[in-house]
Amino acid sequence: MDKTGDPSGQPGSSIGVSIIDLDDVAEFTRAIDLAFFRWHLDRDVWEKMDGESQVSWVRQISDIRSGSGFPLMLNGREISHPEELLHHLRTDDNTSWLLESVSAEHTVLLEGFIQGKEFSCIVIRKEDGAAVALPPTEIVKGGEVFDYRSKYLPGLSRKETPIHLPDARIQAIRSECERLFHYLDFQVYARIDGFIQEDDTIFLNDPNTTSGMMPSSFFFHQAAEIGINPSQFLTYIIRTSLQERLDHATVRPSWAGILNKLDQHLLDLHQQESSQKRIAVILGGYSSERHISVESGRNIYEKLSSSAKYEPIPVFLTGSAGNHELHIIPVNLLLKDNADDIHDRLTHWHVHTVIEGIKEQCAPITRKYAYSDAPFQPRRVTYEELAREVDGVFIALHGRPGEDGEVQENLERVGLPYNGSDVQSSRITIDKFRTLHLLGEQGFPVARQHLASRQKWIADPAGWIAELEGIFAYPLIGKPVDDGCSSAVKVIKNRPALEAFAAALYRLEPELSPELRQALGLRPKEEFPQKDQILFETLISREGTSHFLEITGGLVTHWHNGQWTYEVFEPSEALAGSEILSLEEKFLAGEGQNITPARFSPNTEEAARISSQVRKDLEKAARILGVRGYARIDAFVKIFTDGRVETWIIEVNSLPGMTPATCIFHQAAINGYTPYHFIDQILEFSFHERTPSTLV
Repeated sequence: MDKTGDPSGQPGSSIGVSIIDLDDVAEFTRAIDLAFFRWHLDRDVWEKMDGESQVSWVRQISDIRSGSGFPLMLNGREISHPEELLHHLRTDDNTSWLLESVSAEHTVLLEGFIQGKEFSCIVIRKEDGAAVALPPTEIVKGGEVFDYRSKYLPGLSRKETPIHLPDARIQAIRSECERLFHYLDFQVYARIDGFIQEDDTIFLNDPNTTSGMMPSSFFFHQAAEIGINPSQFLTYIIRTSLQERLDHATVRPSWAGILNKLDQHLLDLHQQESSQKRIAVILGGYSSERHISVESGRNIYEKLSSSAKYEPIPVFLTGSAGNHELHIIPVNLLLKDNADDIHDRLTHWHVHTVIEGIKEQCAPITRKYAYSDAPFQPRRVTYEELAREVDGVFIALHGRPGEDGEVQENLERVGLPYNGSDVQSSRITIDKFRTLHLLGEQGFPVARQHLASRQKWIADPAGWIAELEGIFAYPLIGKPVDDGCSSAVKVIKNRPALEAFAAALYRLEPELSPELRQALGLRPKEEFPQKDQILFETLISREGTSHFLEITGGLVTHWHNGQWTYEVFEPSEALAGSEILSLEEKFLAGEGQNITPARFSPNTEEAARISSQVRKDLEKAARILGVRGYARIDAFVKIFTDGRVETWIIEVNSLPGMTPATCIFHQAAINGYTPYHFIDQILEFSFHERTPSTLV
């Protein structure tokens, strides 16, 4: 596509940022327009796009990370909604359009390009007033500029802490950052970004008085290197901020006593450590969902670490089916970019001398705020050893292992309580074919299914295709039968797409060929599993309905009068960016949309009636499948003109994603749960149901 029509056509952009590396007036003009949030679109460029590409273009313009957001001006006309923009572009008779953000900049900044290693360094002020630079992080990225998505979406860039340089050069960066911190008279903390060139010249080009506080942010990433977890670091920042405000106050404020109360609370926490329940948070794994599992595990760890009731212990699982490796890991490994980064650091573990020196400088902070027994290096343990060190387990794994009952079986063997469903129920719900078969037997409307084997594909591909085409019409759904949600799920529209899908899933070699990746429309770094069986299903459509939507519904179980009961939350309406909800759309902040509660009807009473029916259906499905603890159930809801409501279950996730952005937290919030209290309820149920006496 011509760059004049592409809102993201700039070479590696942040919001409105471009690198101009050509002596070209048109390139310069395009970059300036982008900085002013202006786009020129010619009709011939627009008309060369197919319908899906046009929708994608409008979606990019609608996204403030790559476009303008709304409202915007289209040839002087204010547009307030993506559908309105799409309509005008498809119906206007203009030969070109100028799109401008209503919130556009009035001035742009031109800077010389700095060639060198890019870094970010958090500098903190200790209680004695001294400034200490934490280990600077190198930003390892694919493009030229560290953009918005790379900063805030986990796994899209890699952070190397400390920056990969000789010790003396790392210390030089730290010294310069501390010097700027004092020069600008920063208080509490700052994030200072810069570059270091080959000749050791250090440029500090972006001092920030605050920092992003996503789980993947430098703020927590670097604090973890001295042994401070996010909750503890925030407590440190709050305490230091109070001290700074007191030190600069001309009159003693009324809240001055808060500082003493906070210090006493910190002392109490250390004294209570021995009475806290130690919870192993198992994360990672070896499936295509291992990165989401790390995000979920981090979130669970951070929520539990903010309480006085629990002491979470991060445990990274790797290995293979039937051969799990468990590692208790320090918090700095927990906050690495993704599961593969954690695994790599475990494999090549070493202690960095610069970080050891910083830990000595920050020892008073660590003693005051961190767990007294927090590990500083990883340690491999068996399930039996884990049982001697913790009181219970929160399994933050999705797909295999975790949702297939394998981890649960090991935990029951050593007498450890755990969250979620038991072994038998987990083995049912991981199997999408068996799940829908059981639900269909109990009267649920379900998609028609067919299991197709690799063996038959290899022996007779033509017969394999003929059999499938005799059962289904295009389009149809293809998916692994026994993986977690959204893994390798595709809408297959024709025979070439079917052949590519089968060749990819049935392949014997680990890597996909570029041709297959292109045929399947995979994103960069998107993984695709290898399987012996493929599950095919009819594509559930809106045909014959007055309203049709995809929903995801969460639930949690309670003990009541000697039996367990279900609390089914208001379902969320899931909006996919394409035909199938991706893992990122379901679980990562900034990706996808979930509307809670679902928009069953514009009429309040009718919406309540439909919601009640859907929630009853979800509970019925959970009971049939033996789900307990908590779960997420994905389904389509068909609403007919005569008022009938049908809930078509897609799949049941016995260990739903627990990332900060997942909609189960939104649903729980409607029922009055904070994220921590929701997690606490899940753990309390596990302790009640799975005491050691019931497990052995």
